[in-house]
Amino acid sequence: MPRKHLLLSTSRTHGTGYLEHAREGVEWLLGEDHHRVAFVPYAAVRFSYDDYEEMVAGGMPGHEVQSLHRFDDPVRAVEDADAILVGGGNTFKLVHDLHAFGLMDIIREKAMGGMPYMGWSAGANVASPRLCTTNDMPIIEPVSFKTLGLIGAQINPHYLDAHPDGHMGETREERIREFVMLSPEVPVIGMREGAWLQVEDDTMVLKGSNGAMFFLGDDEAKDISTGADLSRHL
Repeated sequence: MPRKHLLLSTSRTHGTGYLEHAREGVEWLLGEDHHRVAFVPYAAVRFSYDDYEEMVAGGMPGHEVQSLHRFDDPVRAVEDADAILVGGGNTFKLVHDLHAFGLMDIIREKAMGGMPYMGWSAGANVASPRLCTTNDMPIIEPVSFKTLGLIGAQINPHYLDAHPDGHMGETREERIREFVMLSPEVPVIGMREGAWLQVEDDTMVLKGSNGAMFFLGDDEAKDISTGADLSRHL
């Protein structure tokens, strides 16, 4: 089966309900059939996994959302599911737990083999080869920065162009430029709120709203619009 990934910058945009802004993408990913969805809640830190599962289920009407924290064997739960959802939160916590529970390899295997994969924020970040373009603080140390590697590019979710007046710290662009200086061969897609990547087999297209910024090596950063074909960076 051709692979299908939906990689969202965020779970919601201003004035919309949970996952509501990406309804078109969700329908593309899952179609009209009922799916038993394995939900990965481990990026949550400030709220419970039970609450997270309830919130996600409310944003996925017509599908059965089953959080992995309810299973004694989360690997088996992924194997038995129809689709995989990976939620946002803290990327370091998510990556730590994916390694700790032995889930990194099975999720990659299933997603690359055709099981629909949807992730937002941290859940989109881990679709990259490494977690290095997260915005999060390293509140816990994973055994490795290696992530799923579903695509060849790095994702920076929640990308901001803003530089507040009087702020003397680095901008998001400057932080990403630090990464591409040390990894000049690896592209970074900074997705603004409302944007997502839609991956089907060998194609990857920028969808949603507000576009993204694209970084690669010493090249000048490029503002890319909805509809941009990024397939060469798979």
